[in-house]
Amino acid sequence: MSNVDTLSKPVKTMDTKNKALFGILFAISGVHLLNDSMQSVVAALFPIFEQSLGLTFGQIGWITFTLYMTSSVLQPVIGILSDKKPAPWMLIAGMCCSMAGMAGLAYAPNFWTLLLAVVFVGFGSAVFHPEGSRVVYFAAGGRRGLAQSIYQVGGNFGQALAPLMTIFIFVPLGQRGAVWGTLLALAGIILLLRIVPWYAAELAAKGLADRKAKQSGAAANADTLSTKAVAIALGLLLVMVFARSWYAAGLTSFYQFYLQRDYGLSIGAAQVPLFLFMAAGVAGTFLGGMLSDRFGRKRMLLFSIAGAAPLTVILPHLPIFWVYPVITLLGLILQSSFSVSVVYAQELMPGKVGMASGLITGLAFGMGGLGAIVLGTAADHYSIAQVMYASSVLPLLGLFGILLPKDRRN
Repeated sequence: MSNVDTLSKPVKTMDTKNKALFGILFAISGVHLLNDSMQSVVAALFPIFEQSLGLTFGQIGWITFTLYMTSSVLQPVIGILSDKKPAPWMLIAGMCCSMAGMAGLAYAPNFWTLLLAVVFVGFGSAVFHPEGSRVVYFAAGGRRGLAQSIYQVGGNFGQALAPLMTIFIFVPLGQRGAVWGTLLALAGIILLLRIVPWYAAELAAKGLADRKAKQSGAAANADTLSTKAVAIALGLLLVMVFARSWYAAGLTSFYQFYLQRDYGLSIGAAQVPLFLFMAAGVAGTFLGGMLSDRFGRKRMLLFSIAGAAPLTVILPHLPIFWVYPVITLLGLILQSSFSVSVVYAQELMPGKVGMASGLITGLAFGMGGLGAIVLGTAADHYSIAQVMYASSVLPLLGLFGILLPKDRRN
């Protein structure tokens, strides 16, 4: 029997209680890769849109803001609804929505039509992530950090494809090249046709709604961490993730233009440092989750965000030769907290997997879109160099990690 065939078969709870189901984890990670690759198409087209539609930095910031708001800020709402009533079929519905958005990007004649297409891409992603996180939670067994890392690696790798798409697809093909993104959605739908039956069978076989998970989790933690303490910890975590997201949004949206204007690089050459940052982030995401299972979530969060601050501060001042190794190391360290922050939130709020995942990968990450507008508008009024200097200090907010409570691992 093939590995793919096993995806549609329920797995007995007794056999998998403490074992990660790697077949399921790699499959949903693959869908995550395809989903985030479609989001990457938007960022990859920024230099093309600037030329084909004559966009300003401020308009590029609004595109980023629209994508982040629809793909991320809606996630807590969808997460709350899915906590009450999980809906496996929504995974496929979200992918169909993203497919429509890809077609819209290819043929948008103006800025406003382009924004509408971005809304479709973002909404499809917002629908996918809470249910995808629940699939990971079911399949994680006792290795939540590793499981979430496998899932997030797929998404981060999809995001890392943006510079390569610019170089090899959109520079030669232009805006119309975005139509190839519909094939990513089609591949995701095909894979989900295997995952969704397994997910639905697990829900039925285990009788799992997150209400039961909340009851068992809360029983273990209610006497050691109050509701107020959870709220404070969650607030600190959101500030840290906000700082990371705002900085990353500025770097991935505008650093390429900084390299073109201040270093004299071409559009293609300016994508290389971004690719190194994102590719190293894939490795960092995997290592961070795995190490957090051993050394603790709080330690990894503090090391990642606050530890990246010295690199972010010096990056805009480096000669081009040093940009490549430093931005690679920066991606490795900064992104190592990506999956860890999600798991930390889930363990703060047991039984509310969708809401916790939506808050971290959604609301806090989506605030980076607001940062893109602020930074893009500032670049139009001042200079792209000044924006890079100002945003470089944001990861210092990671020092709030010192105040986080100890891990809530069982």
